[in-house]
Amino acid sequence: MTRSLSRLAGLSAIAFALAACGETAKLQVVDGTGANPKLPEPNRTLIPTLNIAKAVGWREGAMPTSAPGTQVNAFATKLDHPRWLYTLPNGDVLVAETNAPPKPDDSKGIRGFVQKMFMKNAGSVTPSANRITLLRDANGDGVAETRTVFVEGLHSPYGMVLVGNDFYVADSDAVLRFAYTPGATHLDGAGEKVVDLPAGTINHHWTKNIVASADGTKLYVTVGSNSNVGENGIPAEEGRAAIWEVDARTGAHRIFASGLRNPNGMAWEPSTGALWTVVNERDELGSDLVPDYMTSVKDGGFYGWPYSYYGQHVDTRVKEARPELVAKALVPDYALGPHTASLGLTATPSQSTLPSAFQTGMMVGQHGSWNRKPYSGYKVVFVPFANGKPSGPPIDVLTGFLSPDNEAQGRPVGVVFDKGGNLLVADDVGNVVWRVAGKKS
Repeated sequence: MTRSLSRLAGLSAIAFALAACGETAKLQVVDGTGANPKLPEPNRTLIPTLNIAKAVGWREGAMPTSAPGTQVNAFATKLDHPRWLYTLPNGDVLVAETNAPPKPDDSKGIRGFVQKMFMKNAGSVTPSANRITLLRDANGDGVAETRTVFVEGLHSPYGMVLVGNDFYVADSDAVLRFAYTPGATHLDGAGEKVVDLPAGTINHHWTKNIVASADGTKLYVTVGSNSNVGENGIPAEEGRAAIWEVDARTGAHRIFASGLRNPNGMAWEPSTGALWTVVNERDELGSDLVPDYMTSVKDGGFYGWPYSYYGQHVDTRVKEARPELVAKALVPDYALGPHTASLGLTATPSQSTLPSAFQTGMMVGQHGSWNRKPYSGYKVVFVPFANGKPSGPPIDVLTGFLSPDNEAQGRPVGVVFDKGGNLLVADDVGNVVWRVAGKKS
């Protein structure tokens, strides 16, 4: 036992010593943002940059800072790692309280040990509650006064969507369907499996999101890669790094778009009806590479992963070169800054209460970096749109998740608008759902 503890202490010391190593960004986050981001040469180091903000939570009375003309309050507190949100037609708000499933073969050895230690420090290694909770603000004061367990016994749930009276959940390994009655506060049963999703003992990017087509006949499901850049072998990536199109009734499916390392948020752009997604790009090429991005999703489109990034910039770390795929890799529409961990995505609805600057475009929840010095992300931003495309630099909507000492008081993930047009933000470190509303004159 003493020898094991001594070894563990030694490995811990090595891990934290490694945190002081690595390179530092030479560019600003804004340089890697927009329609034409700067893409410097890769800066690979022997020891990857590890720079994670320690998760400390919010002190009593503290909260993030919202943009001018808005105000923020806690819609719900004392949740268990809230990651994703969905608003039902009657105004009830659903929150997926979830974390990673067991994945014993993901990042083994010293590398895996170091990564797990740093993820634990970031608040990302906790048991999954495996449930969806319903929050109800019946009196309309901006605070959920009741909460009930809506669905339980799930397997690291994430995305949710209601089609008619069919409620779909994207678990980490399957899409499930439940019968929903308007106004229900709890759904019984284990749900009917619609389709299996790639999972297994690695399941590196486990979060699966889901949206429905306008007519409800098709479901679109995000499936992240099983590695950073294919180091677990291309066979382990079968069906992954992609958005699936699934027949809602039969479960028949096809790859709608591929080469998307870790797509999470999806949203329909209101003026064009196009599907958009945000994507976490690859790590360990330096603090200035590679920008995460948002993009319209082309049917049959290939976006480069793992062979290239941001179009046709070849990643030489990939052992199996595929120049024919690189040649057709699409350039994303809009960069969101390197390592910002952009996850949440929602389009501003017509009934939004937010100021005019936030009326046409999309909100992005940025969970925050671990592979960049200094930090990036840790905020919610708004990207303005015109004619169905991004039209300007991002605007900060909710900030202050990092303390003056660079500790993570919270980390934003899912973003959604409530029935009244106020922005809701899931904060999985603060265990809060924040509500951002326009100030009344």
